[in-house]
Amino acid sequence: FSCREQPIFSTRAHVFQIDPATKRNWIPASKHALTVSYFYDATRNVYRIISVGGTKAIINSTITPNMTFTKTSQKFGQWADSRANTVYGLGFASEQHLSQFAEKFQEVKEAARLAREKSQDKTELTNPALNITSHQVLPSPIISSNGPGEDKLFRSQSADVEITTEKERLKKMLSEGSVSEVQWEAEFFSLQDNNNKLVAALHEANANVDQWKKQLAAYQEETETLRQRVAELESQGAHDSSSENNKEELSQTLEELELLIKAKDEEIQMLKSQKCGRWEAEGEREEMLQKLQELEARNAELERRLHLAEQTLAETLAEREKIQNEVTKVAEIMDVKIFELSEIRQGLAKLVEN
Repeated sequence: FSCREQPIFSTRAHVFQIDPATKRNWIPASKHALTVSYFYDATRNVYRIISVGGTKAIINSTITPNMTFTKTSQKFGQWADSRANTVYGLGFASEQHLSQFAEKFQEVKEAARLAREKSQDKTELTNPALNITSHQVLPSPIISSNGPGEDKLFRSQSADVEITTEKERLKKMLSEGSVSEVQWEAEFFSLQDNNNKLVAALHEANANVDQWKKQLAAYQEETETLRQRVAELESQGAHDSSSENNKEELSQTLEELELLIKAKDEEIQMLKSQKCGRWEAEGEREEMLQKLQELEARNAELERRLHLAEQTLAETLAEREKIQNEVTKVAEIMDVKIFELSEIRQGLAKLVEN
């Protein structure tokens, strides 16, 4: 904005723009609240809303009489700018700040309407020939007499049409002059903003490449470890024929681990496909971080279940060894009893012979 413009009202608010793809979601223009100001250009008699973030113009909206500022909640309002082909949204710290901004918007809108009407009246007064409108075409010929001896006046319909056409052409030239300047300025700020966004997204993508590679390597290593553990548990379960319940539990754990491995493989493929792209919104990055945290929590839960399965298997083997020891002891006692019975039988046989 040029030095000929002076601020007439300023406030602070969080600035949003409508998502051009969905036309439903809001995209934050910055992480912090920005200064939003009404500016008045006395030279062109134009009112604008301007907000600058860093070195780029976040808002550059020329107020026209047909614009409307709508309060959508107690602290949020929005308006549409057809020239910039977008919808701006402002989030305020309090309802009072929103009301002040809305009242100032209505005042500026009314001032813009009066300025437009005044400009049109001044244009008509500057060129009296433009006062004849298209619906005031006089029939041809017209003969009027104001008194005896006065000459007759003639005006053809084609002459009126030419005057009306000239008037419309001058009006169009006057309006297109200021509109074109505003449109070029808005387009410049828009291109500069898009360029800054693309540069920031490129830097962010380059910075995240190494981090994604480390995450992929960690996932692959963890997946291989889980597969080895599953193979070990499966081999132990195959040799343990006396614990069917443990087999069922291990089979269920194996299925869950296979599903987890499949999910991780899909997540890895998704990360690989997205590593060359750019994050379009902060919400997408938070969603990805949340997914990574959920995967880490799921891995911890599966490790805990694997530990419980290993502990249960160890207890089962210990119980089995204990039972085998008891069976061995019973066999030894039976051997002693059998030996004692054989001695008794031999004594009885000797007594019978005597």
